[in-house]
Amino acid sequence: MDFSIIIESLPILIKATMVTVLLAVVSVCFALLLGFFTALARISNIKVLKMIGSVYISIFRGTPLLVQIFVIYYGLPQIDIELSPITSGVLALSLNAGSYLSESFRAAILAVDKGQMEAAVSMGMTYWQAMRRVILPQSIRIAIPTLSNTYIILIKDTSLVSVITVTELLQMSTLIIAKTFEPLTIYLLAAALYWIVITFFTALLDRLEKRTSKHVA
Repeated sequence: MDFSIIIESLPILIKATMVTVLLAVVSVCFALLLGFFTALARISNIKVLKMIGSVYISIFRGTPLLVQIFVIYYGLPQIDIELSPITSGVLALSLNAGSYLSESFRAAILAVDKGQMEAAVSMGMTYWQAMRRVILPQSIRIAIPTLSNTYIILIKDTSLVSVITVTELLQMSTLIIAKTFEPLTIYLLAAALYWIVITFFTALLDRLEKRTSKHVA
């Protein structure tokens, strides 16, 4: 293992790691919104919304993320929709993660006692007021462990966007290997950086979960 290559490559890989983190953060923000509104559509009494939500979840949970990335980046230009590699990557990651988060949100909302909605409505609240003030705050606390797991998985899934030339950690590692011919050293270094990032966010999310549990108690 050539330590001079590690010293030379580490700053470049750290910069690429920042791209990985940024991709994950932006994607999870869109995924949370998409998952939340899909969950509301799934529990609504409007059949069209329920059907749209069910089809979306079925497609994006039933097909590999890598295929979704290829369809968005290479397939959409055939119908005159051209997106940059980063935009394509964020879109694919958001749509995929959103399909899983929607089920987490839906399960969390349904886990709240129905009597609380009935009590809120009997006090004069509308359905959406009761949902916003009573049901959603509790359901979000319930969903936090699952949301945390999905985010950790999303960080690892960002490596897949390297196939469409997004210069995140894995793609940059591949480029460095092409110059240094040291795959073991560089891939181990990349793995270490992934581990550090995931360990940091796992600790952060665990702390958030514990603080939320204390407030509930």
